[in-house]
Amino acid sequence: MIDSMKKHLRVSAAVIEKDGKVFAAQRGNHGELALRWEFPGGKLEPGETPEQALVREIKEELDTTIEVIHPIATVEHEYETFSITLYGFLCRIVSGSLPIKEHIASRWLEKSELSEVDWAAADTGIVQELQKNWEKDL
Repeated sequence: MIDSMKKHLRVSAAVIEKDGKVFAAQRGNHGELALRWEFPGGKLEPGETPEQALVREIKEELDTTIEVIHPIATVEHEYETFSITLYGFLCRIVSGSLPIKEHIASRWLEKSELSEVDWAAADTGIVQELQKNWEKDL
């Protein structure tokens, strides 16, 4: 159950697929999620759908245009200082090359490599769904 006293965020995450691998990015060394890996994305603005927020955020953060293919998982998670609803979507690149600006590192991961990085806790729910449904989702 989500603690209603904490700030609650609605966030979309892009599981960007290319050549049988997915893109992951490492957060900077600040805040509760310091140095954790995540599927990039961002907070929904008022009136935005999760898909619209995702296209906007990836364009802003990674200077790349994506196409949202289908949902993978919706994860509810409670961190120490906030709670989150994370909407994970399979996406593909339309244009751009995902240059990192807000993250400190990035990797393209095969299914067998998903457990090699230290994921943000909410993202682990998406990772688990990917591991179960890799062939179907990608």
